[in-house]
Amino acid sequence: MTEARIPHIFVTGASRGIGAAALTALEAAGAKVCGHATEKSEKIAVGADLNKPGGGRRAWRAALGKLGGRIDVVVNNAGVYEALPLKTDEAEWLAQLKRTLRINLLASAEISRLAVLHFQEQGGGRIVNIASRAAYRGDSPDHWHYAASKGAMVAMTKTIARGYAAENILAFAICPGFTMTGMADDYLESRGGEKLLADIPLGRVAQPEEIASMIAYCALEAPASMTGAVLDANGASFVR
Repeated sequence: MTEARIPHIFVTGASRGIGAAALTALEAAGAKVCGHATEKSEKIAVGADLNKPGGGRRAWRAALGKLGGRIDVVVNNAGVYEALPLKTDEAEWLAQLKRTLRINLLASAEISRLAVLHFQEQGGGRIVNIASRAAYRGDSPDHWHYAASKGAMVAMTKTIARGYAAENILAFAICPGFTMTGMADDYLESRGGEKLLADIPLGRVAQPEEIASMIAYCALEAPASMTGAVLDANGASFVR
C-alpha cells in the first residue's frame, strides 16, 4: 500500500467507547487516522470543544493539518447523552437542550459541510455518521433532546447521500442501541440493567468493537450503491 492510497480518516469523539474502538479498527485496516476529543492526549491529535461556536470548524482544520491536507473519510461520532428532566428550570432546560444539539448535530453538520466542500475538490469522499436507535424508536422522557438530535443526523445523512452521490461523495449512518461505553453505563445502572436487557432479544448490549467494525466497513469497503444506508445495531430491540 503506497502513501497515496492510504485512506486518511478523521474521527470525532475518539477518546473512549465507540470512537476509540474505531481508531483501533481503522488503523488495523491500514488507514491513517486522526482522532478528536475535547482535549488532546497521546492518542488524540486534535482537541476542540464542540460545544463552543466554531468548534467543528476548528476540529476540521486541525485534522486537515495533521493529515497532510487530505481527508478521505469523516466519522462524526462525538456526542453527549445527558438526562434532562421535563421539570428542570426553564433556562437550564433550554441551555442543556442547546448543548446537546450543538455537540450532537450542529458540530457534525459543520464538519460535514466542510468535508463535502473538500471532497468536491478532491473527487470524492465518505461521511459516516454515528446516530442512534433513538432516531427511530425515540428515547426516555428525559432524553427527547438526544433523540431529536440523532433523528436530525439521520435526515442530514440521507440528504448528503442524495445530493452528492453523483460527485462520488457517499454518506452512511449507523444507529446503535445501547452500547457498553462510558456514556451509557450510568444510564443502564440507573434504569435497571436487567429490565433494559429484557427488551433486547439478543440478551446483551453491543460492544464498542462491534460498532467499530461497522464504521470500518462503511469507511473503507461499502460499495457506492450503499450510499444513504442507515445501519441498525441494537440486538433486535427495534426492527424497521
